[in-house]
Amino acid sequence: MKHFLTRCSLIICIILSLAVPVQAAQSYSHLYIAISDALMNTKQDNEAEAKQALEQFATDWAKVTSEQKEAKAKVDEILLQATEATSKNERLEALSALSNALRNLEKLENPVDEAAQRVEFGQKMKPIIADFEKALASGDIQAIDEAYKDFNIKWNKSERPVREQSIAMYGQIETQMAFLRISISAEEPDINLMQSQFADLKQTINDFVAGKETAEVVEGEFSLATLIAYIDEANDFIEAGDFKAASEKIREFITVWPSIEIEISTRNGSLYTKIESDMPIIASDLLKSSVDKEAITKKLENFRTEIELIQGDSDYTIWDAALILLREGLEALLIILALVSFLDKSGQKKMRKWIYVGTFVGILLSAVAAILMSTILNSATIDTNRELMEGYVGLLAAAMMIGVGIWLHSKSSVASWNRYISKQIGSAISSGSVFAMATISFLSVFREGAETLVFYAGIAPKMETSQFVLGIVVALLILAIFALVLFKASGKIPIHKFFAVATVLIYVLAFKIIGVSLHTLQLRDTVSTTIVDGLPVVSIIGFYPTIETMLGQAILLLLVVATIIYKKKQK
Repeated sequence: MKHFLTRCSLIICIILSLAVPVQAAQSYSHLYIAISDALMNTKQDNEAEAKQALEQFATDWAKVTSEQKEAKAKVDEILLQATEATSKNERLEALSALSNALRNLEKLENPVDEAAQRVEFGQKMKPIIADFEKALASGDIQAIDEAYKDFNIKWNKSERPVREQSIAMYGQIETQMAFLRISISAEEPDINLMQSQFADLKQTINDFVAGKETAEVVEGEFSLATLIAYIDEANDFIEAGDFKAASEKIREFITVWPSIEIEISTRNGSLYTKIESDMPIIASDLLKSSVDKEAITKKLENFRTEIELIQGDSDYTIWDAALILLREGLEALLIILALVSFLDKSGQKKMRKWIYVGTFVGILLSAVAAILMSTILNSATIDTNRELMEGYVGLLAAAMMIGVGIWLHSKSSVASWNRYISKQIGSAISSGSVFAMATISFLSVFREGAETLVFYAGIAPKMETSQFVLGIVVALLILAIFALVLFKASGKIPIHKFFAVATVLIYVLAFKIIGVSLHTLQLRDTVSTTIVDGLPVVSIIGFYPTIETMLGQAILLLLVVATIIYKKKQK
């Protein structure tokens, strides 16, 4: 029996050890994305957006704990330098150092044998290199093309240690592969040129495996704007019939691509893949005797628009934040005003305090809900899916705004507003209950608070924190002024006219939120992207030239028109 119990205990211990999850290595991927955002916006002289990205990094970084105290302190020190940078070059230098410091911390927390990684990488690449050399020796272009595709697929699966250990070597390998692809796709492929190019590529790979740093980082300040500029120049040359010059511009694009690709790969994986595979083909096709000018131009224009969509990733403004709280706060304020006014006219001023108690409880619970939502949105478990959540919550906020807009529209006449107030007050007074009065004030405040939270959850991640807070402060100040004016001039202000104006503003904001939210989901490949040529990106109103975003906004406009028609028929 004793042996039986011992064995059972042993088995239970083994099962429990397997069942208890091993603590995963701390992920810093979201921090690298914030650094990438700050770098991109600094290069493009977008001061506010760069600061916003740094604020996001600081917020996420504050939640990080590490036993590597010295390395963590180094990140703190460089983050402060980046935050306090007074010039573009100073910030770029600090951001580069911040990325290196974070990578160093990550290596200390998750120690790896870099030499062993290089050896393993070399072993993986050895048979792939041999297969391509065999195809090259055959002189069969089709076999070489197939071997290159296989080489590219396996390189993409194995490239990580190169990218992590040396961005210069990684960039050189990527560029050499792209130029080799151009030669393979040429109208009259030059085997000797391909052999020379592959020899250089093979040497770079062998140098990396041997731990030699033989590549140099491509110098210059490159950004998404750089890629767009190269595409524009290539298109100008194509339009002028100078296809050779256009091909050279695409080659320049390919040369700087490794320095910028992360800014696209982190936001739109499918676009990253398409650019990597198609750009070498375009450069080659431009040198053929028969150039399909229209097809190449269209493809380049599509790339340009998709890059511009990422570059024009919309931010909301102080007025967007203020409008939401202002609208929701005014609705609650008007209902409370109606209740207080009725009590005053009916000689029951002593009951006022219960309305204020209900209001206070509504504000308190809204604040608790705000804290809970903030905790959930910043949870590590959803960090990697933050953009998906932003997109879906944004669409939910837009749907609620449409409902709010329709409600406002229905109250934008004197008769409609009077009927609404009579119904609200009547139901409370008829019960003769203090609790009923407090409940109406509580529900009116908490309902508006809950709606405000959903709306803010949809826009806050895309706003600079200072602008977001300032928008709320502005709205609170305006609400305070309105409260004073309304309570002193009760019954004299045409409230229905306020609703008419607010309706228009709510629909405009809903239009923007729909566009931005669908655009966010497109960047994550959750929603398809079908570009409409010739239309601009107007991020200030959330307009993006894709069928999907325009369809969502068209549905909103149809609902607005239908609401107007329905209201006219009701009259």
